[in-house]
Amino acid sequence: MIGVGVMGRNHARVYSELKAVDSLHLHDLNQKAARDLAGAFGATASPTVADLLRDVDAVSVCVPTPYHFKVAEQVLDAGVSLLIEKPVCATAEESRRLIGKIPNGLVTGVGHIERFNPIVPEIKKIVRDPLYIEMKRHNPASSRVNSSSVVEDLMIHDVDIVRNVLLPAGDYHLTGGGNQDVCSALFSFNGTPVYLSASRKSSKKIRMIYIEEEEFTIEGDFMAQEIYIHRKPGQYAADDERYVQENIIEKVLVNKQEPLKLELSTFLDCVAKGREFPVSPAQALLNMEICEDIARCFSPMMVLA
Repeated sequence: MIGVGVMGRNHARVYSELKAVDSLHLHDLNQKAARDLAGAFGATASPTVADLLRDVDAVSVCVPTPYHFKVAEQVLDAGVSLLIEKPVCATAEESRRLIGKIPNGLVTGVGHIERFNPIVPEIKKIVRDPLYIEMKRHNPASSRVNSSSVVEDLMIHDVDIVRNVLLPAGDYHLTGGGNQDVCSALFSFNGTPVYLSASRKSSKKIRMIYIEEEEFTIEGDFMAQEIYIHRKPGQYAADDERYVQENIIEKVLVNKQEPLKLELSTFLDCVAKGREFPVSPAQALLNMEICEDIARCFSPMMVLA
């Protein structure tokens, strides 16, 4: 593991719990922080990146986004499999350059953690022909991220799910607006309206998805890992001059799991078996390209095709 900030500490905790991990090595420019975290999880603090790369089979890159390219390049040059925390790089241009440096056969993945939220594959099974998709990702203010906008920080998770899971094919049109901390984006994916909103100024933490189809509506909560399906039974009535519609509500059985633990165990399994990680660098690049399209919609509002 390279980088022992907030996300790095989470990676260290999970790796220390996984049976597939024989030994855990950590590096950070703040060597005291690395030693302290190593002591907490029975790991080894490596004084340099080169020292760490000589001792490991796989690496998580958890450094701040502006340093993703430089650190990932070192790992790739050493021929070590790696998982880069999202976004893959600070810009789409950097992402393209990094992808060009990946050796054939080397497992390289990107940590879009919500792809491993257990509600995502369940929703994918249910969705048939969406008429409308809405996703909200709102956070209270945090000092944890200051190097990227709310689009690359939060909205990128929902971009990934829409583009690479729910609507992976076809062109899109985009209208949006916002600033570094609050943003909304309205897409049309082959005629399907998709509305995304993200905020780092909210007083309430929200992680939701809402999908309308002709015969049912899906509501999902990423934090509670719950999915509800609302179906139309076709019963309508007027009760004391009030319009009444009865719906059937189904709760989907979800096998609740910690997404990060599922993500990291999947990464190690891919390394051991030489399989491609589910979130590829190419998909992560596509996410960054869409995020940069959204960011160009920041004030004044404009339309992109």
